[in-house]
Amino acid sequence: MPAIQTAAVAVVRRGFDTYLSSHNLAPNTIHIYHFTVEQYLHRYSRLTYRNLQLYKVYLIEHYKPQTVNLRIRALNSYLEYCKSDICPLSMVKVQQKTYLDKIITHADYEYLKRRLWEDEEYSYFYLVWLTAATGVRVSELVTFRIEDIKLGHKDVYSKGNKMRRVYVPTRLKCAILDWLEQEHRATGPLFLNRYGSALSVTGVRSRLKDFAARYCLDPEVMYPHSFRHRFAKNFIENSGDITLLSDLLGHESLETTRIYLRRSSTEQARIVNQVVNW
Repeated sequence: MPAIQTAAVAVVRRGFDTYLSSHNLAPNTIHIYHFTVEQYLHRYSRLTYRNLQLYKVYLIEHYKPQTVNLRIRALNSYLEYCKSDICPLSMVKVQQKTYLDKIITHADYEYLKRRLWEDEEYSYFYLVWLTAATGVRVSELVTFRIEDIKLGHKDVYSKGNKMRRVYVPTRLKCAILDWLEQEHRATGPLFLNRYGSALSVTGVRSRLKDFAARYCLDPEVMYPHSFRHRFAKNFIENSGDITLLSDLLGHESLETTRIYLRRSSTEQARIVNQVVNW
């Protein structure tokens, strides 16, 4: 690699990291931004609008639109960091789905809970219930402590370093506290792995896939965020309050929450079959 490129990459790894951290970006986002800029600097020796456009074409040819836009945001952040007068890259248009498909159905959610209870998988029984009853993200879920359940809520920081309160429904709170009493646990992390340490995000994802295989459930819907989606769908269908739902989920915009007003393809087909009789 030419010396100028090597030096540029070194700058990314130092100053750019500090710049991104000061904007309260998540560690995973910072990693992606680093990778993107380093990939660009490996391909092009200079930061020019033409080179940026060529790189954008490369991204479009090799990645999905959502990934392309994430990489573009990374490059635009790098332009801001460099205080460049180069015009920021425009995002590519993402065709938005009119339905949600990869969400566990309410019937399968209830079936999963029943089977977990029958198999005495109590930790994951309450983990699934808590996620679907609060809409909490898995990264937030694994930070829950017994003390939070006793309080009936937990204050967490969403994207953009914004604080929101996650409420634990009273019925669930009482059920978890009864379980913890039988476990003789009064403090510490709520969900533990087999070594007695707090569960990890990776551990949760892995176990859900195991349960999908054990209970013959669609593995495509057995992931932590699926239960957050289930919460959102159930909440909007039972309350209709999209503004409150947006606050509870920690969304930055109502437009993000509006997706839950849409129907899955299965729901669309069922409604069409019921309505169309001509």
